[in-house]
Amino acid sequence: MAGMAGIRQRDTRQSTLFLDFDGVLHPDEVYRIGERIVLRMDGVSLFEWAGILDGLLLPHPDVQIVLSTSWVRVLGFEVARASLPESLQRRVVGATWYETVPRGWPLLPRYEQIRRNVERHRHVRWLAIDDDGDGWAEEHRENLVLTDPLLGLGVASAQNELREKLAALHR
Repeated sequence: MAGMAGIRQRDTRQSTLFLDFDGVLHPDEVYRIGERIVLRMDGVSLFEWAGILDGLLLPHPDVQIVLSTSWVRVLGFEVARASLPESLQRRVVGATWYETVPRGWPLLPRYEQIRRNVERHRHVRWLAIDDDGDGWAEEHRENLVLTDPLLGLGVASAQNELREKLAALHR
C-alpha cells in the first residue's frame, strides 16, 4: 500500500483492532476547513480519549491496529496515523481504505468495509471500535464496541465493554 512506509507487518494470527477516530477518540463534531481538522465542540480536544485507548491496550501488547476512519481517505494514511499518539502509531499495521479500493467504497457501511478487510487479510481475532453501528450483521455484533458519537471512549461503559472484549479475545 503506497504511503505506508515504516509500519509493522500485518500478522493475521494476532488480534486486530479496527479503529475509527470521530466519535471514538473524540466527539464526532469534526470538520475539515482547508487543510485543518477542527473539532466544533467546547471542552474537549481532538484525540482527547486516545490515552484511554492506549491504557486499555497496555495489557495486550500484541494487538495491532487497522485504521477504519475516513481520515485515511480524506487526509491520507500517513497523516491519519501521525495524528495518533506515538504509542498507538506503533501498533498501526494498515487501513481499510487503500488507493485501489473498489469504486463506491466510501458509500459502503463501515461494517462492510471492515468485513471485507477481515476476509481479505484472513483475520481470525478482531474487534472494531466505532460510533456507527449501521448494517452490522448479527454474527459479528460481538466484534463491535459501539460508542456514543459525542462521548466515545470518554465514558466508563464504553471503556468497560472494550476491556471485556479485549480480554475475551485473548482467552
